[in-house]
Amino acid sequence: MSTTSRRQFLRHLAAVSSMGAAAPLGLNLSLMTRAAAQSSGGSGYQALVCIFLYGGNDAFNTVLATDPDSWAHYLNHRDPRVHNLNDGSVPIALREAGVPSDWTAASSSPDRHGGVLPISHAGRSVHAGRTFALHPCLAETQGLYQSGQVAVVANVGPLLAPTTKDDWANPLVSKPNKLFSHNDQQSMWQSFGPEGTSAGWAGRMGDLLMGGNGQGQGDDAYLIRRFFTCMTPSSAAVWLSGNMVLPYQSSTTRVLTLGSNQRIYGSTALQAAAAQFLSETGRSDMLAVDHQQVAQRSLRASDLLASSLPTLGQAPWSTPGMSTPSADPKLQYLSPSSQTYQANQLAIQLQMVARLIATNQTANLGMQRQFFMVGLGGFDTHDNQIRDHAERMAQLDHALKYFHDVLGSMPGGDMRNAVTTFTASDFGRTFTSNGDGTDHGWGSHHLVMGGAVRGGEVYGTFPQYSTANAQRVFGSPDQIDNGSLLPTTSVDQLAYTLGRWMGVSAYDLTQGGNYAILPNLTRFNSSAHDLGFMRA
Repeated sequence: MSTTSRRQFLRHLAAVSSMGAAAPLGLNLSLMTRAAAQSSGGSGYQALVCIFLYGGNDAFNTVLATDPDSWAHYLNHRDPRVHNLNDGSVPIALREAGVPSDWTAASSSPDRHGGVLPISHAGRSVHAGRTFALHPCLAETQGLYQSGQVAVVANVGPLLAPTTKDDWANPLVSKPNKLFSHNDQQSMWQSFGPEGTSAGWAGRMGDLLMGGNGQGQGDDAYLIRRFFTCMTPSSAAVWLSGNMVLPYQSSTTRVLTLGSNQRIYGSTALQAAAAQFLSETGRSDMLAVDHQQVAQRSLRASDLLASSLPTLGQAPWSTPGMSTPSADPKLQYLSPSSQTYQANQLAIQLQMVARLIATNQTANLGMQRQFFMVGLGGFDTHDNQIRDHAERMAQLDHALKYFHDVLGSMPGGDMRNAVTTFTASDFGRTFTSNGDGTDHGWGSHHLVMGGAVRGGEVYGTFPQYSTANAQRVFGSPDQIDNGSLLPTTSVDQLAYTLGRWMGVSAYDLTQGGNYAILPNLTRFNSSAHDLGFMRA
């Protein structure tokens, strides 16, 4: 690290130390030393973007095994017509590849969407004899996969250690807390702890990488590091929370400030007076003083960002002249239910992420590593599975292609190699139908997109499917109750692969003692830590 960089880093640490009890790790010398060391690693800008699919995405209808044996088991449990059942249940199985769409069919019918979309794979031995496909509403994603921009990571879920089916049945073997609970499993995915955990794995990576941010920004460097390392235009989530970084939350269209263009009623003096008032305190204890400093820094950070944020209505993130995202054709997806174009809230969030990335370029903020999080709800498909899941898949598909295209046309140049986007969700869902939908499961398949991704491949181990016997027991080693997937790839392995690409050391990810970001990973074979889907 250069003398200048070291001096800036120490200035940042001094700022963090003023937080007192609000940042208990801010004064930890071990963490400081590791952060300082890693701030000098890597070169160029890189960002990681998490798309969280809230509610528990149905993996079985997102990425499908279509080899004859797998497809037969799939139909056995998802299409009552196979057994001529008349129990009131409806098909939740998608149609086979090659079946044309029938837009005259009801929105609840799989016939409406046509056949699944085949995807190739490079022939890894673990998938010998297997064939795969995507949901019919993922046509753009299929194209990105086939062109090497998207990869599939199969059967991912929170694990404390490699877990077999016998382990699942053994009450003495530890498993993740509160499986099948929405809030707890969202937290497990994001932080490796149940609801109430205070720091997530992106935030903790940000703690270590933030020292390289804000270079050349003088007294504003510590603000940039602390507030702009982790950002979201969506709801705050634990994934972005660190022990030193504070996730910065904007709206989907603008940075929230006290006034318009840093003025209140057209007056900069009134705006400054209001800022002073909001950050003052009549108390002198440490907590009050800390609150005052945090408020002042938050206001300054908002002003710093707002003054440089690119305006709406410009290419590449908007259709020129369209300053209202919901009315912008570029941000609208074709609804498979209504066959009309509707505003895509996920794409609108990603539009803001692209604008925030562009701010770093245009304002020369000196950011080297950033983490962003966006989210899409509606995946808790206990009923109306075919209709509602197709709607969510269409939104995801449009948003991924929109973001890919925008990153390729950024003002400072093509950013697709520098930004990696991945999906996450509470959990997968059951293989079995509950009549018109599915219930909470465990493992799920996920997508990773970017120019640095070794795309066009299915990573991890795709599960074997089976048909339940008369006692409702599944013979597959990968399926537990109601056919839910027993994960064969841990969230820790996914996070390790992404963290190494971002520049976090293997030591800090796995061997950092009490401060290891991925504390469970040491229980997995070290040769399997990196899943191989990212380029060096």
